[in-house]
Formats: sequence, structure tokens, C-alpha cells
Amino acid sequence: MARFQMLSDAQWSLIEAKLPRPTGRQGRPFADARLMVEAIIYRYRCGIAWRDLPVVFGPWQTVWTWHHRMAVDGTWDQVLATLTAAADAAGLVDWSVSVDSTIARAHQHATNLTRAAGGWIELHESAGRAA
Repeated sequence: MARFQMLSDAQWSLIEAKLPRPTGRQGRPFADARLMVEAIIYRYRCGIAWRDLPVVFGPWQTVWTWHHRMAVDGTWDQVLATLTAAADAAGLVDWSVSVDSTIARAHQHATNLTRAAGGWIELHESAGRAA
């Protein structure tokens, strides 16, 4: 496996059918779907900005466009469903759920909500009463 190859052939075969294919229309050449998916995986795995993707993946704008389009049209949801179903069928998923009832209280000033009373109006009214 190369340094920038994120998916094995077996993994790729699970999701390949869910990804966009060339339409045959004239215009820009269609980017390699596997390279785009591996670039997206690499970006999330490393926690880097889109602009910091290695040159081997091509222009970062192309990778971002692929990611954005697949997020909007539901392709990522289909890929997740496919991978989850395959992992569940292989017995790799444990469906136990853990619920935590910890409560973290915040100070009253920790919110960004405005209060009904206080501020300039309250100060202005108290100044009028002092006179």
C-alpha cells in the first residue's frame, strides 16, 4: 500500500458502486473517484485544512467539490449504510449502547442569550431615580 493510499481493494469494492461516475458530457475531465475518496479520507485522518492536501491528490478545490457534492446528494449516507451493513453482517459491530446521565452545569453568564432586564436601560432608569 502506498503512503497516500487509504483504501484496500476489498474496501474500495464495497463503495465503488455508490460513487459518481463519468456522464460522458463534454467539459472538464472526470476526476478519479478512488483518488478523490482517498484524498477526503486522508484529510480527515490527518486533521488538516483542505488547502494542505498533498499535491499527489490534485487540486484541493476538486477534492472539496467532490466531498461537498457527495454530502449534499446523500452519497456519503449511502456509503455509510453500505459499510455498516457489511460490518454488521461480518459480526464486527457491537450494538450495545452506553448512556451517561452526567450533568454539566454552566454559569448563568456562560450563555450568549440576552437578559430581559439589565444593561443600559436599567442604568438609565436608576440614574433618573437618583435625581
